[in-house]
Amino acid sequence: MTATATSDVDLLRASGLRATSGRLAILAALDETPHADAETLRGRLGDAAPSLQAVHNILADLHAAGIVRRFEPARSAARYERRVADNHHHAVCSSCGKVVDVDCTTGAAPCLHGPTPPGFAVATAEVIFWGVCTDCA
Repeated sequence: MTATATSDVDLLRASGLRATSGRLAILAALDETPHADAETLRGRLGDAAPSLQAVHNILADLHAAGIVRRFEPARSAARYERRVADNHHHAVCSSCGKVVDVDCTTGAAPCLHGPTPPGFAVATAEVIFWGVCTDCA
């Protein structure tokens, strides 16, 4: 077992989840393919891949436990990534769909401050920048 796999086992257990082979495989696939959707992740697992529904269930469990982040660009399936420790944003190419992380420029979460209803506490701000990547320009 690699050091990453060992730490993923510990991470899952610390989050109250069993360290199943499916969960470990999805985490490893996300290491190699951040911003992937469930179908792409299933494809990365090859012949040993669980059903697409099982992949969705695993991702839902990982998201609920705070181990992966889920975001949903317009006109796209939900995407997942392991970068969860900050409130970063994303830039999405409107031509090819490539996603790139955009660091928060104003400091700590929620990164944006605007008028909110009285008593409403903003925890995160989700921003998606749309444009054309250098490969498609």
